[in-house]
Amino acid sequence: MFFVYVLYSSKFERYYVGFTKDIARRLKEHNTGKTTSTKPFVPWKLIRKESFETLAEARKREKYLKSAAGRRWRKLHIRPRGATE
Repeated sequence: MFFVYVLYSSKFERYYVGFTKDIARRLKEHNTGKTTSTKPFVPWKLIRKESFETLAEARKREKYLKSAAGRRWRKLHIRPRGATE
């Protein structure tokens, strides 16, 4: 099982999209600064996860969520917890 996840840094109002087999381990890596691209924006909160049977499916969804169309979809469908917009 593979997961595509969306993280949110409320301190910096930034999103991050990724995929993994182990969500808890990956979130810990992001929040302890082991991921170069997310290190400056700690702390991160998991705001969405989707599960997929294959790596190819997860990779395709991650790629979509990182595209311009995926960013528009995220704006319409995903809000960080506590957001009032």
